[in-house]
Formats: sequence, structure tokens, C-alpha cells
Amino acid sequence: MTKKLKTGVIGLGRIGQIHLSNLVHHMPDAEVIIASDLSPAAHEFARNLGVPEVVTDAYDVINHPDVEAVIICSPTPFHVPYTVAAAEKGKHVFCEKPLDVTLEAIQAAEKAVSDNNVKLMLGFNRRFDANFSNVRHLVADNKIGEPHILRITSRDPAPPPVEYLKVSGGIFLDMSIHDFDMARYIVGSEVKEVFVKGDALIHPEIREFGDIDTAVIVLTFENGAIGVIDNSRKAVYGYDQRLEIFGSKGMAKAENNTTDTLIHFDSNGGHSSLPLHFFLERYETAYRVCLKTFIDCVLKDTPSPVDAHDGLMATAIGIAAMKSLTEGRSVKLDEVLQEATAIQE
Repeated sequence: MTKKLKTGVIGLGRIGQIHLSNLVHHMPDAEVIIASDLSPAAHEFARNLGVPEVVTDAYDVINHPDVEAVIICSPTPFHVPYTVAAAEKGKHVFCEKPLDVTLEAIQAAEKAVSDNNVKLMLGFNRRFDANFSNVRHLVADNKIGEPHILRITSRDPAPPPVEYLKVSGGIFLDMSIHDFDMARYIVGSEVKEVFVKGDALIHPEIREFGDIDTAVIVLTFENGAIGVIDNSRKAVYGYDQRLEIFGSKGMAKAENNTTDTLIHFDSNGGHSSLPLHFFLERYETAYRVCLKTFIDCVLKDTPSPVDAHDGLMATAIGIAAMKSLTEGRSVKLDEVLQEATAIQE
């Protein structure tokens, strides 16, 4: 009989419910034996999926003697405490991003995982989207030559509530962080410098707590490539997710996913379907592939493809981006990393 990875899920909000459903319906190599959340509605959701034990305390999941891997979908401030606690219990960890908004906390999680010889994988699901992963393979196989210019467009269909924005960590750590990870992944090189221009053009009131909703970010990579990311919290036509990499041998790009490829022409011009509405639809398959990859890497004892270092670097770029915005200058990533090291010492 094939071994099943016994898992516990912490947090049954929107993303937690996605992961739980995927574990139950699409992961034959995994078994969910316990889940936790504070919401009675979330408890009912889990029980309807056949989860045998549903609790309110996340540490009941971490301390469960039969749990081999913990899926952490809690709010960001709990990611590192739960990761460290799970690692100390010898449990492998799949954790939603960002791992944390501070480099010091991420380094603590990285140490706990290393010291206890467990695996940590972060939920940067866009790496597992077929469009983007195919572009990465072309770069890795030298099909486009030396990377010169990366362009990423990432725009949400509508902004979240202002109340959420007040506690989200800011656009760079709650939205752009996906793009920072994708930039490193696609180019295959670390970012060495960040420059940002941005403003609150959709919700001017968020300037009061130091956030923006519209940004253009320029990245300089260690291999000499240049990246440009444009972000917006509101694209009236849908979830705009495009990417292009240009190099010495050519160019590769991934366009938006739509419900169909039909284009209708009439006297007023051409008409086509809008991009898929939001991340739940756009990255539905990527979420499954991402989680399946984690299960496989635990069962087959292979390295995590998205580890604490990836989380550290994505957060470092986000911190550098905010520093660039507030100080009106380019910020070298070493500056941010060295500040974190000084604090640790």
C-alpha cells in the first residue's frame, strides 16, 4: 500500500479552504487528520470534507503525534511561530507566503528548519503555473540566451478593503512579493538593486498609513539583467497577469488566461473574453501542483523547491522597495540584508 503523508491544516480562511479541498479531493498521497480554525463555519467546512478532528488551537495540530506535515494558512504574524514550533516537533512545513515581513523572523524559521532537519516549502504558487514555468524552462535551457529585460504586469481586479490594507504589511509585502519571487525565479539570478515610483491613485486615504496602490518597480539583477514590474490594485477589466523575458537569442512571454480564445470582429472592432476574474480562478491548477510538489518532496525526500531562502529574498526585495519609495532613491539589497544581520548580532 502506498504511504500517505499525514497532514494537519492550520487556518481555514480562503486560502486554507483551497488547500484543504485540494488535499482531500486531489492528493491521494496525503491524508488530513486534523485541522484548526477559530470560526465555527470553518469547522463545518472541514467536517463536511471528512476531516476527522477539527480544533480551535493551532498547537493541537502541531503537537498531534500522528501529524507528519503541517500546512500553515494562518495570518502572516503566526507563520514563523507555527513554523518554528512544527520544526521543533520534527514536522515538515508548507507555509503560505510571506513567511514573515521581517528578515530576522525568517532567519529564525530557517534556523529551526535546518536544526531539526525538516523541510519547509513556501506557497509561491505562481512558480507552478504552466505558463510561467514553461518560460522559466526556456530561460534555463538557454533558448532566449542571456536575459536582458524582464517585464511583469500584475494587477488585481479590485482593491481589498481599506481595513485590510491597514494591516496587510503594504503593497510590496502583500501583493508585489509574488512578483519579486517570480522575477528571481524567471531570470535565475538574485536582485541586487531596487528602485520604485508609486502613489495611492485608487485609495488616496491609504497614504495616511504609508501605503500605495500603484507602483512601477525597477530591479537590477546580479547577472546584469533589468526587470520592470508594474502593479495596480484595480484593473477594471480583470486579473491582469502577464510576463515577458527578452534576451540575446530571443524573447518568451506568457499572456493572460481567459475563459476562451474566441475573438469576434464586427464594425466596431475586435472583441474577446476578459482575463479570468481573480487568483482563485487564474491559479486554480497552480495551487494543486504547488501542494502536490510539497507532498512529493517529503515522501521522496527531495529538496524543497521554494525554501526559506526564497522567502527571505522576496521579503528583502519588498523591504528595499518600501525604502526606495519613502527615501526616493535606489536601494541595494545588501543594505537591507546587512541591516538584518546587524540586528541579529
